[in-house]
Amino acid sequence: MQKDVIYIDVDDDITAIIDKVKSSSHKIIALVPPKRTGVLQSAVNLRLINRAANQKDKRLVVITNDAALSGLAAAASIPVAKNLQSKPELAEVAALSVDDDDDIIDGAELPVGDHARQAGGKDPAAASDVASAGLVTANETRKAAPPAGGKQPKVKAKKGMKVPNFDTFRKKLFLIILGVLLLIGFLVWAIFFAPQAKVSVSTRTTDSAVSQQVALSADADTSASSNVIRATTKTETDDIAVEFSGSGERNVGERAKGVVTFSTDSNSRLLRGVTIEAGTELSSSSGATYTTDSTVELSVFNSSDSTGITATEPGESYNGASGSASGGPNGIDAEITETTSGGTDKTVKVATSGDIANARDEARGKINQDAAREALEEQLGDGYVILSDSLQVDTNKLKSSVKADQELSGTATYGGEVTYTLYAVAESELDEYLKAVIEQQIDNTDEQRVYESGAEEVQFTNVDRTDDGLRATLETNGKIGPKIEEDQVKEAAAGKRIGDIKSAIESINGVDSVDVTLSPFWVNTAPDNHDKITVEFRLDE
Repeated sequence: MQKDVIYIDVDDDITAIIDKVKSSSHKIIALVPPKRTGVLQSAVNLRLINRAANQKDKRLVVITNDAALSGLAAAASIPVAKNLQSKPELAEVAALSVDDDDDIIDGAELPVGDHARQAGGKDPAAASDVASAGLVTANETRKAAPPAGGKQPKVKAKKGMKVPNFDTFRKKLFLIILGVLLLIGFLVWAIFFAPQAKVSVSTRTTDSAVSQQVALSADADTSASSNVIRATTKTETDDIAVEFSGSGERNVGERAKGVVTFSTDSNSRLLRGVTIEAGTELSSSSGATYTTDSTVELSVFNSSDSTGITATEPGESYNGASGSASGGPNGIDAEITETTSGGTDKTVKVATSGDIANARDEARGKINQDAAREALEEQLGDGYVILSDSLQVDTNKLKSSVKADQELSGTATYGGEVTYTLYAVAESELDEYLKAVIEQQIDNTDEQRVYESGAEEVQFTNVDRTDDGLRATLETNGKIGPKIEEDQVKEAAAGKRIGDIKSAIESINGVDSVDVTLSPFWVNTAPDNHDKITVEFRLDE
């Protein structure tokens, strides 16, 4: 009987296997899977392959000794043979042991018998083919054939040793190893990194008052000996503008002009020359005033001379002046010999000095010092002591766009840029300065030290502006007490239990009490690493 052996590759999927079965030219097909194939470990896939074979009138035999695959093949009504030389049969129970023999079998000889009758018992021709192949007996074929109802018999599992699932074993092994690594990591962290200690030392301190005049400058270095503290300045600018109209009027018409003649009066004789300067003011008989256009010189021999005159103000009222005029030198007559004319009236709006003053006051009223101070303080942020009284407002750039009595064609503007400046001192600079000042007040620096500089409570009063910055009065209270260094406390606590730490530190002169906190909860000794010990000094007044 002709037969075909199909070796299934690990990479073959269900579609590829079905194509191989359909394309086979033989009626009997032996499927030889590799070890641990995933495609045939599915009852659905086996039924699909068997259905494809039945549609092409072919009969399948699965060559395997895998217990799970044998059971799945039986459920799909596919006979199984352990190798190509064994008789195929339908398994009634799942195999309980794994044959370590190689599944890759030489397929040169394949005594495939009449398993067609066994696999498709309803087809007499197929049964005859299987019987003639000599692989199974007729009795075995009837035994393996499905019942008349068409239902497949259930595969019964034998009692005994189960086939180990190595995938599950690998997962469990991985989880165990991961758990061990995590445990080791936790132990390392818990022993070497987690332990922390906090030591709170209560000491008795006394106040040290500081009150002195200091200079604050952004260009100087902090010096306790010179009473100078380096300051920080912040500036903010704001543009302010106020529009205003002119309330005044001015005549900008033409000025009247005429001619005046100077001569000696009838009762006088010139003993020496007389000079009448240009711009000499003369008044006509009507009270209108004029000024001379040029200089006139009268000599002893020349007792009269003329010059032009111009009205001091424009307007028609200055026209028509003639006759004598007053205002010349003593003994000199002045007479308007050419009647004044040409004066015209033209009234325009002008900005008065009062208009400009009102606009200036309105512009300065728009200066918001509180808002400027708040914005500057926000610029400084934390870490600064701000001198609120030091806010300086520079209004030098506030100006009027017109001068007093200047003609206005519309509205004028009074405004410009206003600059706000605020002084502050960095807490670090202040702390450095105050510590140096207080240390100067300590009689014995070997036994006492500064605990608090008072930088957080400092007050600046009597703030005055100077050429270099500010001058102010600084007032605060510092704290001095027994000289106990932080490193000394850490050294006394390292590697010791709570009771031993307290005993060691309380023996230091000036210490009133000691509190020790260890963390996490399983830690019972302070770490040896000084970086993991925090020291806090509490001041008892």
